[in-house]
Amino acid sequence: MFRNQYDNDISTWSPQGRLHQIEYALEAVKQGSASVGLRSNTHVVLLALKRSSGELASHQQKLFRIDSHMGIAIAGLVSDARVLSNFMRTECMKSKMMYDRPMPGSRLVSLIGDKAQINTQNYGRRPYGVGLLVGSYDEDTGPHLYECLPNANCLEYFAISIGAKSQSAKTYLEKFAKDFGEIDVDALIMHGLHALRETLQQDKELNINNCSIGVVGKGQDWHLIEGDRLKAYLDQLEAGAAPAASAEDLPQGEAMDTE
Repeated sequence: MFRNQYDNDISTWSPQGRLHQIEYALEAVKQGSASVGLRSNTHVVLLALKRSSGELASHQQKLFRIDSHMGIAIAGLVSDARVLSNFMRTECMKSKMMYDRPMPGSRLVSLIGDKAQINTQNYGRRPYGVGLLVGSYDEDTGPHLYECLPNANCLEYFAISIGAKSQSAKTYLEKFAKDFGEIDVDALIMHGLHALRETLQQDKELNINNCSIGVVGKGQDWHLIEGDRLKAYLDQLEAGAAPAASAEDLPQGEAMDTE
């Protein structure tokens, strides 16, 4: 038997109990340019590496504003990310119109999981080929960082990376994960840039064109850091600025995955 007998639609299981189209969608996430997310007790920072198709092409957008208290970073198919981001914006508007309150991040992530699950069950559909990092700040529960995958898995993290060479970034994040809770937002951004730099090829460097930073937190709406502000952080990175604290300097923290 040939493998392609079982990957023509989402509702056909292989003899090994696998859904190949879901595996293809997860592979699309792994092939996308890297995105990194990390959070402290007050803020969430999302960083993304942007790609361009050529020297004359612009870099693709990787960070999207969902609401004033929420944004996402993506890895995978940008077209699918736009579909999901529009859905998320609509749900946030419904929450404000019906309940006069911002949509809680956990509720919205649950809706994304349900929407992705439908595409893994119905003949004639396909999984979304994109992974999302969702950063939100809720007035009652504080900052949250979620990962949403094409197989409908949604998990909450203290720090996470998705996309190409994301394991290198995860290794860095695991090393300093205990530091993230108490540091300020500038130190959190520097940790994120160090992690994102780990995903680059050896002949590449971060610059204001191929890097994006989004921040949301206590007293701050979702906003992007670009231009001169971004260059200031990159200059610190180039100068070899060390992380704000070592893992041994602060009290023991919790595991990265909160699930």
